[in-house]
Amino acid sequence: MKNSRFKHPEYQYLELLKDILKNGVDKPVFNNPGVTIRSVFGRQMRFDLSKGFPLLTTKKVFLRAIIHELLWFLKGDSNIKYLVDQDVHIWDEWAYKKYKTQNSKVKSQKLLTQEEFIQKLKELPKNHSFVKKYGDLGNVYGVQWRKWRTSDGRLIDQLGWAVNELKTTPFRKSIVVSAWNPEFIYEMALPGKSMALPPCHTLFQFIVNKGRLSLQLYQRSADSFLGVPFNIASYALFTMMIAQVVGLKPGEFVHTFGDVHIYSNHVPQVKEQLKRVPRSFPKMKINPKVKNIDDFKFEDFEVMGYNPYPPIKGEVTVVGGF
Repeated sequence: MKNSRFKHPEYQYLELLKDILKNGVDKPVFNNPGVTIRSVFGRQMRFDLSKGFPLLTTKKVFLRAIIHELLWFLKGDSNIKYLVDQDVHIWDEWAYKKYKTQNSKVKSQKLLTQEEFIQKLKELPKNHSFVKKYGDLGNVYGVQWRKWRTSDGRLIDQLGWAVNELKTTPFRKSIVVSAWNPEFIYEMALPGKSMALPPCHTLFQFIVNKGRLSLQLYQRSADSFLGVPFNIASYALFTMMIAQVVGLKPGEFVHTFGDVHIYSNHVPQVKEQLKRVPRSFPKMKINPKVKNIDDFKFEDFEVMGYNPYPPIKGEVTVVGGF
């Protein structure tokens, strides 16, 4: 039995959680004095996508949100209006933080609660000034992937370029898409131009070997309890979508971490999850008729055989990307 447990790829994730608890270094959390962080640096997991879709089973993962978020990225969108309209709320805190920061000093104005703020975004049309101003998160992932603005005013579609390269010169070792644009990050950005959240998913690289497409993600910062299960499923699905579009079979998703951590307010949940034994990964069915990366819709995806344990809830810790 001992040897068999390490054959299930989900144990890579569970062992990572144990590694952080045992070997992590405790640090303060920027702008959140009530929470500490325990982290390790430089870790990696690998998932062979021919052996199942890596949707973690030791707690239920919200796949609907993952798919909608990924489609949002692929649109090159930066406004959470699309997500809110789909009842996906994983980016709500960042938009609300922006709204609260910009209006907290206006004495004549009563601040909306986060629930009221999100409901207002949902009720208003997407071209309304409130939605445009407060729903927009700036130059986040989708914008950098699809609409990277150059110094001479052009917009570069990095992902479109990568898809073309995979179709025409798949042997290249330079098919890289970066979300790390210093012009819009931290103090390097002009006042008011910094991203709401500096990219945690810094860059990803495609490689083709023996007709199989693999993707490696470098993630500079990873919330291992809440974020990483989403990240694994999202980039695994993304790899499968690109493979279909370029006429290849899915290979591996390789997940490489910089700082990977557990927040102190997630430790009880992590310990609960570590008591659970992984179940078989499900299968992901993608509509085979879709051959263009821009044509995917939510209805084109179907997960089969997913039998997870119940969800384990944890609070999102908004720390501003530090």
